[in-house]
Amino acid sequence: MPADLHAFLARHRRLFVLTGAGCSTDSGIPDYRDTHGNWKRPPPVNFASFMGNEAVRKRYWARSLAGWPRVHSARPNAAHAALARLERRGRIELLVTQNVDGLHQAAGSVQVIDLHGRIDRVRCMDCAQLLAREALQEQMLRCNPHWAGLTAHAAPDGDADLDGLPFDSFVVPGCRYCGGILKPDVVFFGESVPRERVDEALRRLERADALLVVGSSLMVYSGYRFVRAAAELHRPIAAVNLGLTRADALLTLKVSAPCAEALAAL
Repeated sequence: MPADLHAFLARHRRLFVLTGAGCSTDSGIPDYRDTHGNWKRPPPVNFASFMGNEAVRKRYWARSLAGWPRVHSARPNAAHAALARLERRGRIELLVTQNVDGLHQAAGSVQVIDLHGRIDRVRCMDCAQLLAREALQEQMLRCNPHWAGLTAHAAPDGDADLDGLPFDSFVVPGCRYCGGILKPDVVFFGESVPRERVDEALRRLERADALLVVGSSLMVYSGYRFVRAAAELHRPIAAVNLGLTRADALLTLKVSAPCAEALAAL
């Protein structure tokens, strides 16, 4: 672990931690952006498009059928483990993650807010019933057996590069309770993060004495808002991230290194 990061953690005993996609890349889950903060691929599906266009939903769930096994089988890496150990030692006030993979909880972290939800749950947009994503996977395979053997290049958050196929033939099951539209229980682009999650995180930020960003370029406002809030509270801010972040001008310390490598020595 870099000496300056070690010194930052030694000076600040109660951390508010904000994590992003770079925290999970060593678990085999691809991230979204390059070192300049630009998209590596087309942006994720938009909420309005998903809800308003059946063809978009068919394409999304067909790609998810191929991509789900990778994210489902992902395991925590050294960065997740280090943050869980810090929490057990009483060093973390709260961990807010922009990731939807559940790996912080799998590593043992308890004080976690899943800012953008969880990919292992599916929500009916009509009756609000929740369904395990793995159960939907089994149902989609039964409805689409000829799609079962397809392999594809992994994409972020359980997506997969699976284009040039007849998505119009893909059968998307409806809610088993009401027949409504099923959507991953995550915040899509064009949706707002539930206000209660933001309010709780901001309340806990006031109780922390520093903010640590791990693996996020902070290009999305839903995460960047906490760095701005920390700066307004005059809290020191450190970031472990490969490449540019939107908040570079606000940082007390910047460590340009892979998250697992930088935090493993904790």
